[in-house]
This record gives sequence, structure tokens and C-alpha cells, in this order.
Amino acid sequence: MTDDHTHVQEFFAARAADWDSRFPDDGPAYRAAVAELGLRPGARVLDAGCGTGRALPALRDAVTSSGTVLGVDLTPAMLEAAVRAGRQSCGRLLLADVARLPVRARTLDAVFGAGLISHLPDPAENLRELARVVRPGGLLALFHPIGRAALAARQGRQITPDDLRAEDNLRPLLAGAGWQMTSYVDEDARFLALAVRQG
Repeated sequence: MTDDHTHVQEFFAARAADWDSRFPDDGPAYRAAVAELGLRPGARVLDAGCGTGRALPALRDAVTSSGTVLGVDLTPAMLEAAVRAGRQSCGRLLLADVARLPVRARTLDAVFGAGLISHLPDPAENLRELARVVRPGGLLALFHPIGRAALAARQGRQITPDDLRAEDNLRPLLAGAGWQMTSYVDEDARFLALAVRQG
């Protein structure tokens, strides 16, 4: 495990127990972002870096009981919090690294990643791994329940030009990993970039 992975695990393990209570009003934003994926009943979807599984109920509702929902996270404490919240009933939870997903190539219809991009140790390579498991024409949603400026203000910092979520940075990063960005929204109330898996 790299130092980056250890740092991510330590960061989230320390916050897992009260994660949901720190952000109690995010549910509608998650539901709205999942709705924009346009998932159909029977679809197969991965919540990459699922944390406490806040997107899992909306993903399950979208794909119905005939679909497949996987939640993957690197931090055991976050998955334990998802189980305590009862979200394991909405999808299968897996302790795994998004850099090496235990999923066959081209088997998923979509990937949902909430707050994911800023925690990837190698964003270009990790986005390629997400592309590997999605069929051509499948979708990727990179989401955060608040926009870049609001998040920076919450964290007491300024937005920098190298912010991966800036449209001018994210579009070529996605393209190099096999995705074409189709939609980009960065407002105080949410961040959502949608992309489609190429050929």
C-alpha cells in the first residue's frame, strides 16, 4: 500500500463514525446527481469510493431490484459505517482500491464517484481503471454535494489553478483516460461532471 493510500485511509477512518452527521443535508443532492445518470432498471453501477454509502439508496432505486449496485471503498471504517446505517441492503460493499478494481472489464453501465477525484493518488491512471470496467457508451459521474468555491471556503483555502475539478483540467484528464465529458456544473450547491466511455 502506498503512502497515498495510507493517508486516505487515515483521513477517512478518523472521520467515519460521524461522517453522515457532519453532512446531514446532502441526501437530495446525491439523489439529484444519481438521477442525472439516467440509469435504467437492470443496470450495473459502481459507487467508487462509496464511503458510508450515501449514494447507494438512490442508485438502488434507479436500477431497481433487477440491477446490480456495488460500493467500493479503501477504508474499512467507512464501510462499517455504511453497514451501521443499513446501506448494505442497497448494494454489495467491497473493501477494494479503485486503482485495482475486482471487476471484470466492460461489465458495468456506470460509475458514480462522490468526492472521489481529489483523493485519487494517480488520477489519470485511476480514471483509466474506471474506464476499464465500464462498457463503451457507459457513464461516469464525478460529484460533490457542494461546488469548488464553497468547498474551498469550508476548508479555509483558495481555489488554485491546478484544481483537478476545474473544467479546463478535468476535460483533458478524462479524455486521456478514455472518457468524453458531456456535462459540467460547478455551482455553490453542487459539482457534477458527467462523461461517457469512449470506444
